[in-house]
Amino acid sequence: MSKPKVIVTIAPTGGMAFKSQNPHLPTQPDEIARDVYDCYNAGASVVAIHARRPDDGATCDPAIYRDINRRIRDKCDIVINNSTGGGVHGEMIGQAENGYWEILWEERLKGMDAGAEMCTLDATTIIASFGGKEILMHTSPERSRHLAVEMKKRGIKPEWEVFSPTHIVQDLATLTAAGFDDEPFFVNLVLGVHRGFQNAMPYTPRVLQSMVDLLPKGSIFCVSGIGPAQLPSAMNSLLLGGHVRVGLEDNLYYEQGVLATNQQLTERVVRLVREMGFEPATPAEAREIMGLPRNREVLPEFAVR
Repeated sequence: MSKPKVIVTIAPTGGMAFKSQNPHLPTQPDEIARDVYDCYNAGASVVAIHARRPDDGATCDPAIYRDINRRIRDKCDIVINNSTGGGVHGEMIGQAENGYWEILWEERLKGMDAGAEMCTLDATTIIASFGGKEILMHTSPERSRHLAVEMKKRGIKPEWEVFSPTHIVQDLATLTAAGFDDEPFFVNLVLGVHRGFQNAMPYTPRVLQSMVDLLPKGSIFCVSGIGPAQLPSAMNSLLLGGHVRVGLEDNLYYEQGVLATNQQLTERVVRLVREMGFEPATPAEAREIMGLPRNREVLPEFAVR
């Protein structure tokens, strides 16, 4: 009897941490591609990519994304997921006339234009406290709809990234019910970032269970446990029938006081996945589980307004 397959996502970079916090953090295309290939060889089947400029500042520049994507695709067939969240520094943020900082909507949209088969869809509005700034990530219902429409038009499968129960029962439920995604809906439950992101939830088994219980019918999920929540939330996800995610985007440490590498984090979670009686999915198996490739036909009623 074959073992159940689990998708292992590696999130190597993110849009927050700097190399000064962990020198193993890959920020340039060659570094990211090398780390992703090592993690693919260790058992990862999906990569969640954030792009950085040469100065390590966050960006959604499609040219940089394309460079990263090409370098990865030249090495392996891992599923590529480009971020439309971007980050909390670099060219991703700007200051409005009223003095308030915001993650720039126009920059976020560029993340869809690099040919990735998946993109994160943050149907969420939050305030991120970073670098002494309060930074608004404004994703209104209309903006969430726009992202969903544009991904459908391009044949991109959304990874629905949610931070609280309200993100599930409002934006995710509304957009999936309206037909902007096809089952299975792949949902990333982000837990443990509540100290820096207003409207986010801490990780506890009870919080995770309650969010899983709220997912729309036809959903599958993984969990992004931030910092020390990474490992326990991954194991908890397995127990609830979900998939796992690790990487320096979410957690810079292997254990308290010991900085990690992406490969170490992947190797550990793959070992534990197997100890729990599961088997890491190959990229081909991950595509089958998630319903990739996505149909590129756009129904007339889903046209952009």
